[in-house]
Amino acid sequence: MAETAVRRAPTVVTRVKKTLAPLPWIGPAVLLIGVVVLWPVVVMIWSSFQRIRRTGIVVGPNGTDNYTKLFDEPDFVAILWNTVVWVLVVVAVTLVLSLFLAQLFNQHFPGRRFARWAMIVPWAASVFMTAVVFKWMLHETHGAINTVMVDLHLMDAGKDWLGKPSTAMPWMMAVAVFVSLPFTTYTLLAGLQTVPGEVYEAAKIDGASTWRTYLSITLPLLKPAILVAVVINLINVFNSFPIIWAMTNGGPGYETATTTVFMYQLKASDIGESAAMSVANFAMIIILVAFFLFVSRGNKETDR
Repeated sequence: MAETAVRRAPTVVTRVKKTLAPLPWIGPAVLLIGVVVLWPVVVMIWSSFQRIRRTGIVVGPNGTDNYTKLFDEPDFVAILWNTVVWVLVVVAVTLVLSLFLAQLFNQHFPGRRFARWAMIVPWAASVFMTAVVFKWMLHETHGAINTVMVDLHLMDAGKDWLGKPSTAMPWMMAVAVFVSLPFTTYTLLAGLQTVPGEVYEAAKIDGASTWRTYLSITLPLLKPAILVAVVINLINVFNSFPIIWAMTNGGPGYETATTTVFMYQLKASDIGESAAMSVANFAMIIILVAFFLFVSRGNKETDR
């Protein structure tokens, strides 16, 4: 028994050494993540339970009053609804358009390389800058869009597109789709290029139509790429602050605000309540990530 214990001891020590061996290499990265990501989360959660003056001075504990005040806001439900509509519409439209563009860019045609390069531009440009450009294009009197539409006699006079929620939200969604298309398209294009050509040849021999081939072969094989694109877009669109803030500041009032914009607006009046909104946003992001992990696991089990 003693000899067996002695033999096992080096094995345990060896395993511990192997486990700790990568630590010098990943240690700085772990430390960086802790300082840049985890510590701000801790401070955010702590702040949501404090009473904080506008100057940033912490007066003392405030219990759950910040959350109570947040959930009692008269516009809170409407802002949540805005967020749901904003995320679902932008992600859905982006996915549909990207499926078409990815299929197009996967074909051989003159100027394909130039078209692919041009597709990167909205992705490479600053989101805030793009939103500001569209804001000026939509200006009631000097905007290029109104000028063109009036010159073409499509309207009698310029329209204040961003002055009303009924027209501001669709335009902001269009800008959000515009800046989301490049990443989604290239993700799906990468997925398309992994599909073996032999599969399409077999479908052609079997007499399957183009549409039937797309539904039965292309889309199922694109599921992993679609899943990645959808989840990343859900997170990015949910946190899409620059577009809304640059174009409408969430106004008039809170009518075009999402929870991310509302969080920033609350900062001017109540930092503690703004921190509570930040925690709620963080929780919703965690739910999205958890949903992604759940669906990914289910997808792998189905493939088996």
